Amino acid sequence: MKIAIAQINCFLGDLVGNSAKIAEYAQAAKEQGADILLTPEMSLCGYPPEDLLLRDGFYRECDLALAELAKQAQGIVLIVGHPHQVGENRFNAASVLIDGKVFRTYHKHELPNHSVFDEKRYFEHGQQACVFELGGIKFGLNICADVWESTAASRAREAGAEILLVLNASPYHFDKQATRHETLHERIDETALPIVYANMVGGQDELVFDGASFVMDADGTLTHQFPAFEEVLGIVEIREGNLVAGEIAVVEKDEASIYRALCLGVRDYIQKNRFPGILLGLSGGIDSALTLAVAVDALGADKVRAVMMPSPYTAQISIDDSREMVKILGVRYEELDILPTFTALQDTLSPVFKGLPADTTEENLQARIRGTLLMAMSNKTGSLVLTTGNKSEMTVGYATLYGDMAGGFAVLKDVSKTWVYRISNYRNTLGRVIPERIITRPPSAELKPDQTDQDSLPPYDVLDAIMACYVEKNMSIPQIVKEGFSPADVQRVVKLIRINEYKRRQAPVGIRITDRSFGKDWRYPITARYQDDF
Repeated sequence: MKIAIAQINCFLGDLVGNSAKIAEYAQAAKEQGADILLTPEMSLCGYPPEDLLLRDGFYRECDLALAELAKQAQGIVLIVGHPHQVGENRFNAASVLIDGKVFRTYHKHELPNHSVFDEKRYFEHGQQACVFELGGIKFGLNICADVWESTAASRAREAGAEILLVLNASPYHFDKQATRHETLHERIDETALPIVYANMVGGQDELVFDGASFVMDADGTLTHQFPAFEEVLGIVEIREGNLVAGEIAVVEKDEASIYRALCLGVRDYIQKNRFPGILLGLSGGIDSALTLAVAVDALGADKVRAVMMPSPYTAQISIDDSREMVKILGVRYEELDILPTFTALQDTLSPVFKGLPADTTEENLQARIRGTLLMAMSNKTGSLVLTTGNKSEMTVGYATLYGDMAGGFAVLKDVSKTWVYRISNYRNTLGRVIPERIITRPPSAELKPDQTDQDSLPPYDVLDAIMACYVEKNMSIPQIVKEGFSPADVQRVVKLIRINEYKRRQAPVGIRITDRSFGKDWRYPITARYQDDF
C-alpha cells in the first residue's frame, strides 16, 4: 500500500486549474504505485475563500468541479478538500473519490474562530466520523483544526480507523512546524493512530502556507518529513500494516524560514494577480535593501525596478550604497531628484504656512512626493509598488500616509526591525547582496539634517520587545513592566500603538510571519475612548 501526499499550491477560485493540478498529481502518484492521493484542505477551490463561501453559486460550481474530477479517479483513490452545501447548511468538507464517483464525504468538526480564522462565519460543525477501507486497512479522515483538539480524532478511532489522514491548510508563522509536531504527538498519545499530514503550500494575500507535510507512526516517531515552501509529491509506503520510514527533509528554522516565506509570499502575490513586475523606492536604508533582495530572489531581476529619490537631506553614502546594491543584483534603476518638486510645493503652501515653523509637515511632504512618483510609474507600467516599512514602524506609526505607505503590497509588514537586521545578515550568507554599510549604519528617515530613528523612538531592541509583549502576546502594561522594561518606555510605546490604528487600517496587505500580525488577526477599533491602564 502506498499513500501519496499532494503538497500543492492552490490558486483560490481557479476550480479548473486546481482540478487539473490534482489530476496531474494523481497520474504521477499512480505511476509511482500509489493507491491513495491525499490533497490539502479546500484543495479544489483554495483556502481561505472568505466571503465567496456566502454565495450559493460558489458551492454549485465546486460541486460540478468535484463531480468532473471524480470521473478522473480511476485506479487511485482521491481525497479532495472542498466546500459542501447540504440544504441550508454549509461545511468545510473532504470527499473520497473512487472509480468515478464521490464515495463518501466528511465534514470538518472543529471550526477555528481565532487568529486569521473565522470559519464559524461560514460553516456548521460536522458530527460524524468518516472511515473507509482499502487493501484491508481502515482510514479515517480529519481536516486541519480537527487534530488540534481531541474529539474528531477519537471519533475516527472509535469508528474503526487504523490510520488518520489529515487534510490541512495551515498557514505559516515563525516556528509553526514545531507546534504542529507537538500537537500531533498529543493526538497520537490519545489514539495510537499513525497520522499522515498533508499541508497546502503557497501565498494567498497576507497568508503563506509552508507545506512541510509529514507522517508520524503510532509511537509518535516522525517517519517522513517533506520539504517546506515548495510543491511536493510525497510517497508513503505501508508494509504489513506498518509505515516504512522514508524521506526526512530539513525544514528551515529562524531567519531561513522567514526569508523563504517572504519570497514565496511576494512571488505568489505578484504572479497570481498577474502583475508584470514590481517597483520599489530605495533609500539606502536596510528596510528597502532587504525588500529589494526578497523581490529579486522571488521574481528575478528582470521583474524588478528600483528608484532612488534623493532630497537635500539624503546622504551621499545612501546614494552610493543604493547604486552598489542594484549593480550587484542587476536590476533596472533610476534616480529622480525630488528637490524641484519639494521646492514647488513649499512655494505653493507658503501663503497658508506663513509664520508657522517647519515641522514634520515638511518631512512628510518629501515622503509623499516619493509615494506620488512611485504610484505614477505604477499606473504607467502596471507594475506593483512594494512598500518597505517594517512592523516596528507600523506599531508606533513611524510611517507617512500617502508617502512611504503608498503601494500595493507590504513585504516587511510583520517583520520587526530587529528581525530585519537578522534576516539581512542571513541573506548575505547566501551571497553578499546588501552592502555592509547599509546594515551597520544607524537607521534614519533622512527627512531633516542629522536625523536618526532613535531621535523619536526608543532603541529598536526595546521597542520590539515591548511590541512583542503587547501585540503578539496580549500582555498588559503591568505585566510588561514586570519583564524589566521602564514604565515610561512601556507607556510611550502602548500609547503610540493605540493612537496609530488609523494608519495601520490604511496600510497595504502584507505577509504574515508571526502569530499576531497587523492583518486579519488584529482587529482593534480606530475610534475608542478606552485606554490601557497606565
